Amino acid sequence: MDFKDKVAVVTGSSRSIGRGVALAFAREGCALVINYRKSRDEADEVVKTIKEMGGKAIVVQCDVSKREDVEAMFKAVIDEYGKVDILVNNAGIASGGSILETTDESWDSQMAVNLKGVFLCSQIAARLMVERKYGKIVNISSNSGFGIAMDGETSYAVSKAGVIQLTKSCAYDLGPYGINVNCVAPGAVDTVMLQGSRSDEEYAKVLQGRIDRASLGIYGTPEDIANAVLFFANDKSRYITGKILLVDGGRKDFL
Repeated sequence: MDFKDKVAVVTGSSRSIGRGVALAFAREGCALVINYRKSRDEADEVVKTIKEMGGKAIVVQCDVSKREDVEAMFKAVIDEYGKVDILVNNAGIASGGSILETTDESWDSQMAVNLKGVFLCSQIAARLMVERKYGKIVNISSNSGFGIAMDGETSYAVSKAGVIQLTKSCAYDLGPYGINVNCVAPGAVDTVMLQGSRSDEEYAKVLQGRIDRASLGIYGTPEDIANAVLFFANDKSRYITGKILLVDGGRKDFL
């Protein structure tokens, strides 16, 4: 895949899946915007890695749930690169709880980052893309939002289901302007967010549980998700929009 002369914004790209996606784009010649909310040191490390590869990257701090932050981020993109070709809406947070346990704060924060953040970034990026009649938007949802309930994921699953529907709505609205909007829905991926506050022993049990649910008998890596994102962001997928790709090792519930 050739992304030479393309510019990509990857939200939440200081670590885990976002980092993997950003590095994959950089290897293909894409200029990057590395976004973070709190982890400046980790974001700087990603930029350093990209530059050591001979690539281009800048760091932009942004809380994707705040319109003024998102507007400032895309202004920085235009100031630095003059355009945006690709947006990957990856930033997300997760906290557990059943419907009986979920607090207002937990619900509101996950909706703000996981869903409103995708809306804000997509809207502001799309306005720039419309001017050029070109753009690729790839949203990161989850198989938790794909129509099956899991223990302790009420607010997270609802926010990710919202991302799936938002993908379809954006694809419908933006198709006439030459903008493709698609979604990758990962299964269990070895990330900092999945581990959370669990001990290594507890986390190993969680991963094993996810492995047992996958027909391939493995869990995913950030690179697995990055490969799917690059497919949707490439011009070879120009005839695909509004689609959701499950990347979950063949979760048995869905087969």
